[in-house]
Amino acid sequence: MFLSEEFYGKYRAGVLKKIGILYHPRVEATQRKASEIEGILRARGITAWVCSAWDKTGAAGRLDGTDLLLTVGGDGTVLRAVQIAVPGNIPIAGINLGKLGFMTEMDAGEVPQKLPEIIGASGWIDERSMLQAEATISGRSQTFHALNDIVVARGEIARLIRVEVDIDGERLTTYKADGVIAATATGSTGYALAVGGPILYPQSPDILLVAVAPHLSPGYALVLPETATVTLRLQTYQPGTLSIDGHVNLAIADGDVVTVKRSPHTARFWRVHPRGSFYTSLEEKLRGKHGVPGRKSQNTGHNSNP
Repeated sequence: MFLSEEFYGKYRAGVLKKIGILYHPRVEATQRKASEIEGILRARGITAWVCSAWDKTGAAGRLDGTDLLLTVGGDGTVLRAVQIAVPGNIPIAGINLGKLGFMTEMDAGEVPQKLPEIIGASGWIDERSMLQAEATISGRSQTFHALNDIVVARGEIARLIRVEVDIDGERLTTYKADGVIAATATGSTGYALAVGGPILYPQSPDILLVAVAPHLSPGYALVLPETATVTLRLQTYQPGTLSIDGHVNLAIADGDVVTVKRSPHTARFWRVHPRGSFYTSLEEKLRGKHGVPGRKSQNTGHNSNP
């Protein structure tokens, strides 16, 4: 989807006034690159601010008037940036200093060439569906939004859990497994892919449902329509875990319920590469294309990228 006339006009007229730069706080190279980009933007007369992608409150306080968010890191950094950007529909452009970088727009070495295009008139908006989770934990309701996936899984004890699953009010099955993943098309190349799920086209609004290591339970993945409502009810004697995009992780217990449906929010990415490049880059990344040589691995939940 292209930008609205008002928003696109800013790019076309070259009047982008304010850009935020979010970096991975535990990787020094991302902070250096963020500072470098800040200098480039300021030299072009653009107001720029820099903040850790882990500091949601600090970044939210600087969002007013921000036209674009640049992330410096990997897919995990993008996932955190989405939580910051979504309420204001601010587009994100990712710079990859991680490993695979499925969601990022360019590698660090492409910055001199691609950054002028990012802040100029050429490009398009890639809108991605998100999921909403309404969780009732110990009788208390909470709502979350995820770009990648929502996972109900076992906790620290290495034993199967039972997850009772209803779709649109009708019983599907009770999975005996390590967990159950509800994923978006974006998340279909992450944890869901690792446990045997299919890859969905990035702009697909469908919902993917996959069991993790099922035992005497259905082992196939289900692709559900965007209108589906999935209810996950935990049945276990030991604590389980509710994970939202791998960085919000909550303990859940027997009887707790998580209801998953399409979120009213969408994530927006500012792209300068051709629309059809997803398939080429997908093949490259699945064959083991990595980001910056010497990059130390970070543990960020489902996604190995920072």
